[in-house]
Amino acid sequence: MKKILLIISFVAFIAACSSNGENSNADGDNYNRTALLTNWADNIIIPSYENYKVKLQIVVTNSNTFTTTPTEANLQTLRASWLEAYKAYQYIAMYNFGKAEEIYLNSASNTYPTSTTGIESNIATGVYNLSLLSQFDKQGFPALDYLINGLGANDVAIVSFYDTNANASNYKQYLTAVVSRLKTNADAVITDWNSGYRNSYIANNGTSVSSSVNKTTNLFVKNLEKDIRTGKIGIPAGVFSSGVKYPEKVEGFYKNDVSKELLNAAVKASQDFFNGKHFNTTTTGEGLKTYLDFLNATKNNQKISDIINNQYAAINIVNNSLTGSFSQQINADNSKMIAAYDALQQNVINVKLDMMQSLKITIDYVDGDGD
Repeated sequence: MKKILLIISFVAFIAACSSNGENSNADGDNYNRTALLTNWADNIIIPSYENYKVKLQIVVTNSNTFTTTPTEANLQTLRASWLEAYKAYQYIAMYNFGKAEEIYLNSASNTYPTSTTGIESNIATGVYNLSLLSQFDKQGFPALDYLINGLGANDVAIVSFYDTNANASNYKQYLTAVVSRLKTNADAVITDWNSGYRNSYIANNGTSVSSSVNKTTNLFVKNLEKDIRTGKIGIPAGVFSSGVKYPEKVEGFYKNDVSKELLNAAVKASQDFFNGKHFNTTTTGEGLKTYLDFLNATKNNQKISDIINNQYAAINIVNNSLTGSFSQQINADNSKMIAAYDALQQNVINVKLDMMQSLKITIDYVDGDGD
């Protein structure tokens, strides 16, 4: 009898260990999460970071040229590369895990509105440490926006800050420091992915809260809700402030004609990830769409993946009606911004409720606005 009880206890122990294993598909849906994670890592995430790194290197080169020879032509070249890198950033913004989370890459890259008083204070004193948490709103792409677009009313005035201004050397040093930190952070993340993190990311193919699929999917949803819907549209349009509008809180405020480009890049990155689309190609692989289709996930007799993709199409139609400058759009006709918010909000509901429930993945981030 004791032997029988011992055998039963041993079997129960083995079963418990198996069910708690990080790499087991505990829900039993039999979807190949390893293939999903491999496609995400090799064909979407790492290539997106590599592209981001290339774009930032161009910014570094152009920044060095401008600080060495401050001319209007060199400023315009730097400005163009800043925008290209800013758009490339939209493709890596949702991957805020691993090394990116550890070094606060997102906060250090795109905290806006930027603190112009803080930037000017840093420049005036020449004493600052951009690695401090208190410096997030004084660096990144928004800080560059101010430094190359917002210092003066025109290019002649902006160039003068780096040429004839009494504090020109400090302006040059600060511009270089901001650009350098963006590049250093990107390099750190890419090095980590290529030095073992890619393998551990794919190996963590289970269904626990800390598994790679669950964390990545949560960040995909969070990016659509908090970064795109709320940050790019909702806050400046006054959705969360009882109708009080904040046109100065749009992304790319000082350039003032790129908010739409940045939004479109972010929405495309979001949809491409959902569909498992390889970065910068027409090829698609395993993604959230194929996962939902594998599960035959439907709502009202329609595939949830189709509902989500159809709403992305609706988002693009609404966004096309916006002007390039969201601050001007808010002041001229804010109803179009609200329409853009509503279109995004519908897909937040689609992915946050219908998709996540179908995949049996729990939302793991703080939800503060009732969605």
